[in-house]
Amino acid sequence: MSEFVNEPVRSRTKHSTFIINLSISNEETGYMRRASNAAMVGSVLAFVALVAVSLSAQGNGGSAEGRKMKNPVASSAASITAGKAAYQKYCRFCHGAEALGDGPSAPKDSHPSDLTDKVWTRGSTDGEIFVILRDGAGPKFDMKGFKGRMADTDMWNVVNFIRSIAKK
Repeated sequence: MSEFVNEPVRSRTKHSTFIINLSISNEETGYMRRASNAAMVGSVLAFVALVAVSLSAQGNGGSAEGRKMKNPVASSAASITAGKAAYQKYCRFCHGAEALGDGPSAPKDSHPSDLTDKVWTRGSTDGEIFVILRDGAGPKFDMKGFKGRMADTDMWNVVNFIRSIAKK
């Protein structure tokens, strides 16, 4: 194959002349093609990962993974106090100071759960609640997960706090 070469382009400005060589060799086009293919593969992999996370996120009915999980943090006064502090820091803006689902910063047209009632459509085990905290609440993900932003122990403490305020 022959090399593709454009003619040099001359550009004049008030004080000088620039010559720009617009030549592209087969080697360079091959590199560009490989880079383009790599970008396409990367985009497809990112999309597949996003779909996998979306499908694994907890929706109505709970999570099989969460149902199998056991709370490693015993419910104690210290755990509940730590859970309340984490709740106030991360959750009250949407769920409200009293966990009634009436927080002032909830996304428009979202309906944060009342965490004190007996209705748990996304699963009611400690593990299922933990998975919601960790991964977020699908399908729209108005509630984003706290994985990487909150320690697992803190999330388990929040689970213990939520359990402590449930209406009997």
